[in-house]
Amino acid sequence: MGNKLPKILLHIEGLTLLLSSSFAYFYFEGSIWMYIILLLAPDIGILGYATKNNKIGSYIYNVFHTYSIPTTLGGFTLFFGPQMIFFISLIWIAHIGMDRLFGFGLKYETHFKNTHLQRL
Repeated sequence: MGNKLPKILLHIEGLTLLLSSSFAYFYFEGSIWMYIILLLAPDIGILGYATKNNKIGSYIYNVFHTYSIPTTLGGFTLFFGPQMIFFISLIWIAHIGMDRLFGFGLKYETHFKNTHLQRL
């Protein structure tokens, strides 16, 4: 169990972020249609692999799949910005959480299937 614990914790973390950001989205009365339409939008980052260059592909994919951008946007817009950007950031966080829950992690330059979750 000891070697599997970090991986399990990352899956639980993903579930927690998926549920909490989705709850916040609907608590603040976000549109169900916007949620459904945008939940898979961050996967547009996979198009980076169309360059046939794993380094560029992993960089673009990872930009769309790290919590840094949506949490910064969400935190800022919660207080200062348009509510629409706040809603988008919550959906974005939900997407990343969903990916982590199902074992999809940040990509290494070596291959699309090499992720930080698989190397644990």
